[in-house]
Amino acid sequence: MDRQKYCNELNRELFIQTLGFRIISFAYDDVSDRPELCQYLLQSLLNRYRVQQQPVQRTVMAESEIIRYALSSSRQSISPKEISLHFQIDYRTSVKMLRALCSKGWLLPIHSGSGQRIHRYELAKNSVDYFT
Repeated sequence: MDRQKYCNELNRELFIQTLGFRIISFAYDDVSDRPELCQYLLQSLLNRYRVQQQPVQRTVMAESEIIRYALSSSRQSISPKEISLHFQIDYRTSVKMLRALCSKGWLLPIHSGSGQRIHRYELAKNSVDYFT
């Protein structure tokens, strides 16, 4: 494969990803010589999307969605008002959930002027690494 074909392949894969699809690439040699490795890697990847057998609490699901929203946000931080509007929940509920995420270490509070009030929250470093 020459440079132009490689460039075209990368552009094709990126275009398909922008449509919402996930691309999984395996080398032909791995598929033919080590199929058990390919099967293990594929199964490990798909396990992320499997439904859990145990019931998930609503708060855990809501917190995950807040983190996902923060990751997809174009801003560096999120506010309780944004969360309450986006998820159509009460303002106090959004504040309570954001504080819970702070206590778990997923978010960091951003203090305003004198440092007494919290108006925004930003993702903690470990949450960005975990979800990306």
